[in-house]
Amino acid sequence: MLNIHARGFFTKGVAPLATALNRAGVTPNAITLFGTAGAVASALICFTTGWFFTGAMLVWAFVMLDLVDGVMARSANLTTKFGGVLDSTCDRIADAAVFGALAWYFAQHGVKWLLLGTLLCLVLGSLTSYIRSRAEAAGLTATVGIAERAERLIIILVGTGLDGLGVPFIQAVAVWLLVAASTITVGQRMATVYRQSKAAEATQVVP
Repeated sequence: MLNIHARGFFTKGVAPLATALNRAGVTPNAITLFGTAGAVASALICFTTGWFFTGAMLVWAFVMLDLVDGVMARSANLTTKFGGVLDSTCDRIADAAVFGALAWYFAQHGVKWLLLGTLLCLVLGSLTSYIRSRAEAAGLTATVGIAERAERLIIILVGTGLDGLGVPFIQAVAVWLLVAASTITVGQRMATVYRQSKAAEATQVVP
């Protein structure tokens, strides 16, 4: 949802930075790798030690580079298939670091119900992306859903950051809200793929 409605707004905001980096000879793939490394390091260092507000701010800053590399590639006509695969792979790595680091913290502190919720978020988030990938490989589309990557990161980072500022129960609410939203998204994508598949079968001429 946010990918559709807000990406244009944020793209305009990062366009000057993307232009400057292109002029400096920095490649989009380098920005992708830098942003991923920063997000992973921030999550593993901050979230596992309970520095939730600092970690949320740092992870968000590095994740925003995901917009910059795309703008760089499009504006300089440097878009490649490898770049697309690298970007998607790095997204999964960063997401795994965020939820994995939080899961580690909850496991270390014996908060089993939040450990479970975080692991469910990790699995459902990966499943959401996997369904889209398999659908596109089959010639279908599965971009629907109330909790795409942008929404998932906003929910977990806002909840975690506010928890770091002392807001009670907000992180638990964010985790289980995300579990519910991700479950719905998986269902939405599977339903969409099913409808498209049935429609495609109906148009085939039976010999």
